[in-house]
Amino acid sequence: MKRIISNLISGIAVLTGLSSGVSAQNADVVRLGLRQTINLAADSSLSAFRYRNLYESGYWAYRSFKANRLPSMSINMTPARYYRDIVSRYDYDNNIDVYRSQQSYFASLGLNLTQNFDWLGGTFFVESDIDYIHNMGANKFSQFSSVPVRIGYSQQLLGYNSFKWEKRIEPVKYEKVKREYLYNMESVSENAVSLFFNLALAQAEDKLAHENLASADTLYAMGERKFKIASISQAELLTLKLDLVNAKNSVENSRISLNRANAALASFLGMDRDTHLEVELPSLPVYREIPVVEALALARENSAALLADKQGILEAESEVSRRKVENMFSASFSASVGFNQIGDNFGAAYRHLMRQDMVSVSLTIPLLDWGVRKGRYKMAVSSLNEKRISARQNEESLNEEVAMTVDDFNIRLDMIKSAQEAMDLADMAYDRTRQRFMIGKSDLSSMTLASARRQEATRNYIEALKNYWLSYYTLRKLTLYDFELGIPLSRKFDIENHVK
Repeated sequence: MKRIISNLISGIAVLTGLSSGVSAQNADVVRLGLRQTINLAADSSLSAFRYRNLYESGYWAYRSFKANRLPSMSINMTPARYYRDIVSRYDYDNNIDVYRSQQSYFASLGLNLTQNFDWLGGTFFVESDIDYIHNMGANKFSQFSSVPVRIGYSQQLLGYNSFKWEKRIEPVKYEKVKREYLYNMESVSENAVSLFFNLALAQAEDKLAHENLASADTLYAMGERKFKIASISQAELLTLKLDLVNAKNSVENSRISLNRANAALASFLGMDRDTHLEVELPSLPVYREIPVVEALALARENSAALLADKQGILEAESEVSRRKVENMFSASFSASVGFNQIGDNFGAAYRHLMRQDMVSVSLTIPLLDWGVRKGRYKMAVSSLNEKRISARQNEESLNEEVAMTVDDFNIRLDMIKSAQEAMDLADMAYDRTRQRFMIGKSDLSSMTLASARRQEATRNYIEALKNYWLSYYTLRKLTLYDFELGIPLSRKFDIENHVK
């Protein structure tokens, strides 16, 4: 798979480029944006490798099916077969069976060319054989037998046509495997988004914790000076000291959370757990509203789950067809025409060829089986009905999930804007409250409240971004559609991998 190999190389190149790009600034830091993180996850995560292997298994199964539709050629060879045994022979002179010792050597060579005929379910074949036998002992004898060419055709006249059903099922089966791979890769993107914003939140909280520590330290130092001049009470000074101690604890807790979030993302991307990552929050997304009707149509058209249901129904219909035929009599037909000859030497076996014709018709008629065939047919019909009902239920569940995801996605951008506005206001309020506190125009409670609101607003903004992108990739996963390029992911995959 050229595409998969190129993905692996590009993943290594991205990692190398990222490392070399930051070496001039900080050799231990790798900076990542959201897009880079998703691309690295698709190329280097263990989950992505697993899903690629699952896809390749289905891909080569489909290739085998396609190859089985083409002519196949084989050589059947028995270079040597030697017998030395005692066998039963008829004695014509005495009209009795007797045992006699026998030594013989046998060899054969055959060339076969076959072609399956899907429409009728039969097989064309062309054969050429040469056999040699040599008897040893008292009565030495050698002989060649040849079939220079034999052309024939065989098939079930009223039987189950496996070729026809394979031709219907296998393309659907491969398309399902491909869409399941794309679905799983979108799940990888979802995980990458979640881990990315977890680290972004941990970084933001760690930054705020250090800022709060610096602020608490400054405020406590100011409080000590004010306490000496009796500007604040001892209770207020102790509160400032408590804030300083809590700020130090918050720094330690934020450091632990940051290390865990960093290690989780690094491991997921296939990097060393000790790699120090710094993520950069994406800018405000471009406004995009997706109509529910459009998303539902895309999901019904591209869903891997619905295609899996279609495959299940086709396989159940195939089984019903098989069991239905078993209830009737079956007939098979085989015919061939060719030439053959025998001779004491190789050349003689190919001279004065004789016509060889073979026609065979066989019938199988069920008479009494105590209802076994009928029971199997009824079971197959019940299984088909169950799969059809299950497919309708799955489609309804998918429609509900898609509709809820679209509604959720369409309001996320407004929530990001509100969260961004709240964060800007919280920053401004914190700065002004801090300045007023330093000049004695604001009390400690107002300062603590402004700090808490600032931290909460920052967390809400990052969570809003996270929820937006999670909704987006969930919608991509359910519809298997790239809304930026306006193309189904399956078609995009075929173009990138040069699949016709």
